[in-house]
Amino acid sequence: MAEDPQRNFRSAYYEKVGFRGVEEKKSLEILLKDNPLDLEKLSTFSQRFPLPSMYRLHVWKVLLGILPPHCDSHCLVTRYRAEQYEDVRDALTAMRFAGGATPTTDLHLRMFQLENRQLRRRRELTAEDVDEDFLAISRSMEEIVDDPVDCYWLVKCFVSQFHNKFGDSIPHLPKSLEHFLSQEDPRLLAQLRASGCLAALPYSVWFKRCFAGCLPETSLQRIWDKVISGSCKILVFVAMEILLSYKIKLMGMKPEGAADFLSNIPQDNTDAMVTKAIDLWHKHCGTPMHSV
Repeated sequence: MAEDPQRNFRSAYYEKVGFRGVEEKKSLEILLKDNPLDLEKLSTFSQRFPLPSMYRLHVWKVLLGILPPHCDSHCLVTRYRAEQYEDVRDALTAMRFAGGATPTTDLHLRMFQLENRQLRRRRELTAEDVDEDFLAISRSMEEIVDDPVDCYWLVKCFVSQFHNKFGDSIPHLPKSLEHFLSQEDPRLLAQLRASGCLAALPYSVWFKRCFAGCLPETSLQRIWDKVISGSCKILVFVAMEILLSYKIKLMGMKPEGAADFLSNIPQDNTDAMVTKAIDLWHKHCGTPMHSV
């Protein structure tokens, strides 16, 4: 039987946008038509397969609780989210915490602090009130999302969910990195320990900021897919793949140089590194067993 060129074209297209076949696309479309949406199945899908850009933000909003599972209320909730955004922004303007020249990321940080009852009086603000982790994630999200309302809600809920769900796990991620690196490349681990580079790795950038400011947004989105869908351990495997990819370069570096380099790695090969990191994650941690 002759091959169907139209089918081959569609298959090639779906692979290009992140699907390994037509069946994955059909599965996601079916899931997104459910009312109410099945959050467990959406989460499982996001962990097992990459999300193309046409669906990503919508899935993020649902998994982060910005939109409810019931699809028929999405329009109404979206309007409420916009009204709440305007109310909080106007309150900050009235209190002279923000103005027309305030950068969006700074505005969103103060909004986040106000809504969480963490905003002190202006005269009491110190450098400690500037949350660099939040700002880094916010800057990266701005590159992904055009609408400032969507950007704020995604950053707010992403940061809140990350700390609420994984706050106790974050301090243990460096040890997890050592554990899995010992299985993949024990010689590299031994060299990093001996040189002092292991203790100087940019863990804060990697694990507290989920690589925001370290990797380009095209790569970040694929990592954040996994974090939002319920796994912070993907961060460990991204970090490990970075170390494996730059193994030769790191061998000759001192701790200070390694920390600086790894916080600002070259941006030309990161998509391939993330692909390998996801493969390592599946290899060591398996995949969710829920059917989609």
